[in-house]
Amino acid sequence: MPELVSGEAFLRLFREAEHTAYRLEVRTSYGIPEEDEPYGRFLAGDDPGLDWFEPWLDLMREETSKGKRVERVRVIDEPPSDYLRFELWGTPYNLAVGEDIRYLTRPQASALGLPAYDYWLFDSRAVARLQFGEHDRFLGVLLSDEPADVLRHVQWQGAAWHHAITFEDYQKEHAPPQ
Repeated sequence: MPELVSGEAFLRLFREAEHTAYRLEVRTSYGIPEEDEPYGRFLAGDDPGLDWFEPWLDLMREETSKGKRVERVRVIDEPPSDYLRFELWGTPYNLAVGEDIRYLTRPQASALGLPAYDYWLFDSRAVARLQFGEHDRFLGVLLSDEPADVLRHVQWQGAAWHHAITFEDYQKEHAPPQ
């Protein structure tokens, strides 16, 4: 049975990837302790600040500066949940450090037969299926390098990426009426 990988061992997956890290995000909320306070500020209409976000941004800046691609497809509802609005607020910072984040509607994801769980795919060789506990708290990932499992996730990646739109296009399509 695969073991749960978390903390520094999880972050090492990004450092050890040679070329790509791809994520499919399907959840409407994520209970990340470091985000609790900034998320609360966001919901109150205040600036969440970036101190809590800097470690991730630093890691992504470091890895993308080596020529690695970090891509995500976020499945989004209309209207987006409060948490997804929080992610939309933060997306320009992700993009600024080299991540490429695209958006796919939930009906599109369903029509494509995408899984109902989040995963990272590293170098199209290893799948890291995200595990969550009570209150949507991230627990870690279960790793698989089984060829059939990896192939299935690579196929989902291709379908999702093909149909997803850029953050810029998403913003244009969902801009509030003037």
